Amino acid sequence: MSASGGTRAIVAALAANLAIAAAKFVAFLFSGSSSMLAESVHSLADSGNQGLLLLGGRKAQREATPQHPFGYGRERYIYAFLVSIVLFSVGGMFAVYEGYEKIKDPHQIDAWYWPVGVLLFAIVAEGFSFRTAIKESNELRGALSWKQFIRRAKAPELPVVLLEDFGALVGLVLALGGVGLALLTDDGIWDGIGTLCIGVLLIVIAIVLAAETKSLLLGEAAGAEDVEKIKAAVVDGDTVTGIIHMRTLHLGPEELLVAAKIAVQHDDTAAEVARAIDEAEARIRAAVPIARVIYLEPDILRTAPTA
Repeated sequence: MSASGGTRAIVAALAANLAIAAAKFVAFLFSGSSSMLAESVHSLADSGNQGLLLLGGRKAQREATPQHPFGYGRERYIYAFLVSIVLFSVGGMFAVYEGYEKIKDPHQIDAWYWPVGVLLFAIVAEGFSFRTAIKESNELRGALSWKQFIRRAKAPELPVVLLEDFGALVGLVLALGGVGLALLTDDGIWDGIGTLCIGVLLIVIAIVLAAETKSLLLGEAAGAEDVEKIKAAVVDGDTVTGIIHMRTLHLGPEELLVAAKIAVQHDDTAAEVARAIDEAEARIRAAVPIARVIYLEPDILRTAPTA
């Protein structure tokens, strides 16, 4: 996943959320709607999350050091995990609390045109951000379904923005429904119910994000397609006759470690084996460019004696 694609989606989401957060907060001040307060905090939290993703991408570009010889690529995973925590605590839990308070002590919405107008504006702005994220993701996901793309993507930025924007759009519809029902029935409890639903939605999305980024933090192997490309590139059929075992690990979204024990002929010279290893490394990098760190260990393939 290209960093540039993820950055474009993040910047679009950040610009939309900052404008939406300001508009929602103004609407809350004029109307007193708890849905609007929850949504303004939600948009503010989303803006902070996009800032975290941009910061993580910047830190991940640092050069490797003796203390961190494999670089800082995983910084992007760490900041994506922080996004899930912010979304859960600042967005989800606050909305649940605010919804509970409004249900317990409902009151009418003043100046209804403020929340309704702002929500309609927010739906358009979030739709633009969501459209940008979809466009950038479509260039990368290929034949994968959206669920598969979110689960298998090694770069966290686009899945995070996709889920945030999707949650924001659904949350806006819930807020609009809560405000609308509160106005139609003249009962503020519907505003509180809408706010509570927004909180539950954000908590669910935060849990999904945390689960996916935790897997990346623990260390994921290369995708099945890349693994097959690497296996095909290693064996030349001459000096390297097979792979005894192989392990791959993502050091970052665009950095892959490959370690393999390869089978060579027992009568090959050291010079022939060294040349074969160099050629195999070149073939691997040509087949899978993100394979930055490669360790190949030669060994003699021993088969079990036949009866």
